[in-house]
Amino acid sequence: MREAATTNDTSRAPEQSIGSYFTRLTDAQCERLHEATLQVLERTGLIIDDPEALALLAAAGADVDGTRVRIGPKLVERALASAPREVTLYDRNGEPRLVLAGRRTYYGTGSDCMYCFDHRTGERRRAVLQDVVEATTVTDACGNIDFVMSLFTPSDVDARVADRYQMATMLGNTTKPIVYITMGDETANADAVAMAEAAVGGERQLRERPFVACYKNTLFPLVHNREAVRTLLDLAGKGLPCIFSPVSTAGTVAPMTVAGSTVVVNAGVLAGLVMAQLKREGAPYIAIGWAGEAMDMRTMVDVFAWPDHRGVYSSLLHWYGLPLWTLGGVTDSKLPDQQAAAETALTLMADAVIGGHINHNIGFIESAFTGSLTQVVLGDDIAGWIKAFVAPVDLSDEALGLDVIDEVGPGGLFLKHKHTRRHARDRFQPAVFDRSTFEDWGRRGGKDATEVAAERVDELLATHRPEPLPASAQTAVDDIVARALDRARRA
Repeated sequence: MREAATTNDTSRAPEQSIGSYFTRLTDAQCERLHEATLQVLERTGLIIDDPEALALLAAAGADVDGTRVRIGPKLVERALASAPREVTLYDRNGEPRLVLAGRRTYYGTGSDCMYCFDHRTGERRRAVLQDVVEATTVTDACGNIDFVMSLFTPSDVDARVADRYQMATMLGNTTKPIVYITMGDETANADAVAMAEAAVGGERQLRERPFVACYKNTLFPLVHNREAVRTLLDLAGKGLPCIFSPVSTAGTVAPMTVAGSTVVVNAGVLAGLVMAQLKREGAPYIAIGWAGEAMDMRTMVDVFAWPDHRGVYSSLLHWYGLPLWTLGGVTDSKLPDQQAAAETALTLMADAVIGGHINHNIGFIESAFTGSLTQVVLGDDIAGWIKAFVAPVDLSDEALGLDVIDEVGPGGLFLKHKHTRRHARDRFQPAVFDRSTFEDWGRRGGKDATEVAAERVDELLATHRPEPLPASAQTAVDDIVARALDRARRA
């Protein structure tokens, strides 16, 4: 729909996920949702509780009445025109890994589960910092998982600085791109950025090749609390990406209908985009790609695997041309069972065919209350299957093999041909899913996928050694955590 700015060098980025895709909205429907959103922004407005943001908006021509802000269409259009159409996240070593543009899709875990489903005991318990260490290590080892989140909120550290411990743990146990969260006081994001800068050698290095992005929720879709807005503006000022999330639960803080909830969330997303672009034109901005997630009014559970809304808001964001952050690999099951496998596969596939850019929450069970490493390695296999399914089709001379077909001839066998040997390992090979004969499966113990996945977790923890931070960087990161803990204790 709109051409926006492009940022970052992607010349060495991996190419993937190019083909035919599905959309849930026509252009006319996107236009209707956009016009409805502009009406909400201009007529209803939203609350923004940050002095700098209010000053920026007032200076740009928005109607500011205390903390109530109404934003006109011209400000929105200007922000859409200046926002980068493409954002790249690198790994810790400076290699481009996630190119958020077009229809590329990448997969990662989620964050902040209060509970851990312990694969060793089969028990649900409170998560601890060692669970974050193990989750990061396993995710670093999983070849089809592209980025890392903490998966758990540790209960055995000071809750006021738990986010610093999460960030430090991820930095020390993976080289993959990291999506981090911050909680509580306004120094949290500054600490996280300082840790990331220490990991790569400085502010310029991080700005030029960002390997971290902050995922920041607002209080409500139309109430942007100060801490969330400060994080957004601070990151925009540094030229670093922010995943801005005016999240809602339909039926509570947004209309129960998918369309109504989408409009409310989109109003919050576009307001965040306006603020980021007013702070720094061209600032990298990643929008949440879902709206309409609802509470089940029968159980009062915030359901994560609803099908009804999935892909609707993503389709609108593709129409805008904005990088987007999606939600899949989730389940409302309480165990890594058949429901968990089905909902993980369905939600990951839905976001893949809709073209969600960063798809997070592999490993979530129990509607995001509990994380499971068993589910992470199962999700790794599922993500690998989907990547193979949406991959570009190779129609090269080598792939067509016309000379080989002619050489073998009608009725001949290709089994011993060197062409077969060259390509025998090209196809997707799962680590957990079983393809053996019934007899071979039985000889190995006749285990179901959950048992095999649990063993796979133990194998990865025993054998995989993530690339550590340089000693000086690790010391700097540890010092930042220690200072944050000292401030919290003195507060």
